[in-house]
Amino acid sequence: MPSLKPRIKPPSPSDSISLLTLYMWAPDIYEGSPTPVTAFLSIAPKISIFANISRVSIYGSYGATLQQIFCFCSIASMILGALAAMAQTKVKRPLAHSSIGHVGYIRTGLSCGTIEGIQSLLIGIFIYALMTIDAFAIVLALRQTRVKYIADLGALAKTNPISAITFSITMFSYVGIPPLAGFCSKFYLFFAALGCGAYFLAPVGVVTSVIGCWAAGRLPRVSQFGVGDRRLFSVHRTRSLPNQLRHRWECMLRKIGSSLKHQPSTQYPCTSPQSLHEMNLGLVNLSWP
Repeated sequence: MPSLKPRIKPPSPSDSISLLTLYMWAPDIYEGSPTPVTAFLSIAPKISIFANISRVSIYGSYGATLQQIFCFCSIASMILGALAAMAQTKVKRPLAHSSIGHVGYIRTGLSCGTIEGIQSLLIGIFIYALMTIDAFAIVLALRQTRVKYIADLGALAKTNPISAITFSITMFSYVGIPPLAGFCSKFYLFFAALGCGAYFLAPVGVVTSVIGCWAAGRLPRVSQFGVGDRRLFSVHRTRSLPNQLRHRWECMLRKIGSSLKHQPSTQYPCTSPQSLHEMNLGLVNLSWP
């Protein structure tokens, strides 16, 4: 007779980085959490999880199977992130779905199973972290103006043109418009995929990037050419928004850095997929007292 004890599954790497199919928490958590917490959830788990997974060699007996799993998750995340962001109306939710898509792009480097793939993965994580901090710093600076929906950004260019330009450049980098950093990140990732023979990953990434240009590109389009309520931005017009952005940058970097600094520095051997057992990725059975 099977045991009736409740089985509790601890958070897995796919949960933490909002990878398909364990992504459904991301949009709601991003929308409901304070902006500094959202920025932390967007960056820190992905850096730590990908750093640990990249230390596990996929050239063991399960190498081919792991590569197929990584490729499927990468393609599914890219497609889902691009399509789901098209139907969003709030400011944070497109960023959440773009985060899901970027996890798929970054996972492309891990799917290659080569040194070039790992190098492109590290470059992609670094550029993604900078873009995410910049985007959420602007959202955090605008929180006092009660900006919640994308349509509320319509008066941003008329009241704070520097912030509107900065936000537009950040989102263009998000979708991979050349010659911005986001384009360089995707170029290295797709080039590594072509180099390892994964010829289907690069075309899917290019198509989803084009779709993402319309989805994530709505934010800079509305902020530059939209018609919004100027009263949302006129309340704090006396305060310099660029200075607020600088302070928000410093605050968010300090919080994220201090959180990462106090993490235990456990070293995992770079041996084989069996070392995943040492990272506590299995199911844990817990019984009620």
